[in-house]
Amino acid sequence: MRFALLLHEAYGFTDEPDRKALLDIKSQVSEENQDVLSSWNNSSPLCNWKGVTCGLKHKRVTRLDLGGWQLSGMIPPSIGNLSFLISLDLSENSIGGTIPYEVGNLFRLKYLNMSSNFLGGEIPVNLFNCSRLLGLDLSDNHLGGGVPSELESLEKLEILNLGVNNLRGKLPASLGNLTSLMRVRFSHNNLEGNIPDDLAKLTQLVRLVLGSNKFSGGFPLSIYNFSLLEYLNMFGNVFSGSLKPDFGNLLPKLQLLHMGANSFTGPIPTTLSKISNLQEFGIEYNKMIGSIPLSFGKLKNLQKLRLNNNSLGSYSSGDLDFLKALSNCTQLLTLLVNRNKLGGDLPTSITNLSTNLWKLDLGTNFISGTIPYDIGNLVSLQKLVLRENLLTGPLPSSIGKLSRLVFLNLTSNRMSGEAFFNRQHHLLNGTIPQEIMQIQSLVELDLLSSRALERLCTLSVAHNKLYGQLPQVLGNCLSLENLYLQGIFFYGDIPNIKGLMGAKRLDFSNNDFSGSIPGYFGNFSLLEYLNLSINNFVGEVPTEGKFRNATVVLVFGYQYLCGGIKELKLNQCIVQAQPSHSSSSNKVAIELSIGIALLLMVLMAYISLCWSRKIKNNQLSSVVKNLRRTVWQPVKPERRHLYRAVVSASLA
Repeated sequence: MRFALLLHEAYGFTDEPDRKALLDIKSQVSEENQDVLSSWNNSSPLCNWKGVTCGLKHKRVTRLDLGGWQLSGMIPPSIGNLSFLISLDLSENSIGGTIPYEVGNLFRLKYLNMSSNFLGGEIPVNLFNCSRLLGLDLSDNHLGGGVPSELESLEKLEILNLGVNNLRGKLPASLGNLTSLMRVRFSHNNLEGNIPDDLAKLTQLVRLVLGSNKFSGGFPLSIYNFSLLEYLNMFGNVFSGSLKPDFGNLLPKLQLLHMGANSFTGPIPTTLSKISNLQEFGIEYNKMIGSIPLSFGKLKNLQKLRLNNNSLGSYSSGDLDFLKALSNCTQLLTLLVNRNKLGGDLPTSITNLSTNLWKLDLGTNFISGTIPYDIGNLVSLQKLVLRENLLTGPLPSSIGKLSRLVFLNLTSNRMSGEAFFNRQHHLLNGTIPQEIMQIQSLVELDLLSSRALERLCTLSVAHNKLYGQLPQVLGNCLSLENLYLQGIFFYGDIPNIKGLMGAKRLDFSNNDFSGSIPGYFGNFSLLEYLNLSINNFVGEVPTEGKFRNATVVLVFGYQYLCGGIKELKLNQCIVQAQPSHSSSSNKVAIELSIGIALLLMVLMAYISLCWSRKIKNNQLSSVVKNLRRTVWQPVKPERRHLYRAVVSASLA
């Protein structure tokens, strides 16, 4: 009997059940998308249909690949009739509804991918009848309920992805029976509670993603048993407690370790240096204490190190010794140690960090000393943040070598130099080196705090990629003589910066400034050059003070400016004479009286005419509209608003 059944399966089966099932699937797809399934028809062989793969002998459907076809609709129960199906891919569509219970009939199924759809409801228990499954991906849907304990029946399962859903509750201990699992993802759900100790049996795990849930308890002891683990993501949970000192010895294969946004405490284990292939380590937004291990310098493959928002350091010298050790990490791209308790002078060894480093943030610490002159050695830097420290001295001119820099924040320090700023608020003090203007990629330069730099003499950020509105606090730079803002992306009105009375050269050209040209510029007695060209200013150009001199003021490239001195060669402004108040009032009163009288006379005459001739209502409406125009037209434009209320009320 068994032999006959096998022979029948191999040679005697018809494809009719598969054909009916696929046509039923097609009928459930929204009409606007059915063109992608145009090959699914009775006029062509089933095995030639797009997305369909058949077996070599029995010609039954073994693979159905519809991923990324932008299909909508629902999955019909008839999908369970594709009994020879080995692989089913419906990912990256817009399929809604629920997962049919009949999917559990696909007992030959090895790979099931329904990710990135709009599937809801709970995971059907019958699905776990597919005992041959090797890969199950239901991620990025709207599945609810808990993680079924019946998952344990999928003994051969190697890949399980249930991330980005609405799953809740605790992980079942029965997951520990899936000893073939290699990749597991539960991230972005509402799962909670401790990680079961039974998971320690998953010794084949290579990737474990638990991020963005509500898991709690100490660092799961079961994870220490995953000696083959390469990727561990625990970000954004409620884990607490400290890490084992021999952490690195227990998980030596890790390449990426993300533990941020939890409540871990205690020191960073120095044995992390034993994880020779570690590329990324993040334990930001925790409560870690102690020093930053010098042993990080042994991680030759380290690319990203995120230790920010902890309590690392002791406010004293020696806290920054790790920077010298990190100079051995030649692949380092990101170093974030901001918002800690790091003290001591900024060492010159910082300039020996990887030339691949593109993001460096030491802000909000207690770092003193000066910025080393050779900071320009970090030629790949795109973001440099040293804000809210105790730094002194000038900004080194070598910063001009940072040609890729797009963000620089040095606010709230005690830096000194040729120009001094507001020490009471610990703002940046010192000259901005001319070399910084060579950084053509600069998008944001944050050197100002809530109070302006009172003794700044020259500020030039021309021809960079700054954008936004010009801050009014710039007007508090009482000693500013030269301001070069040309060729950027500033927009809006020029704010009140009357305080720049000592200004000699001001260049606002080639921006998107709008509104009217501030007349107070004419009162700047020392002004030698004012370029307002190629913006969106409108209205009349002032003619007082410095605006009388065409060699000082440049305003070319406008079509909506007018007036000014004749040397500017602008159009004359059209000025309408304004009548006196008394004569204007008398004229308005007379015109109103005449208009109202005329209106009443015409209305009375017309009503009498309508009464005698019994004109229909719609005809009356038409004549009233003509009457409105008759009364309106003689009125001067500037007084029409005075008549509108009267006419409207009279015709209501």
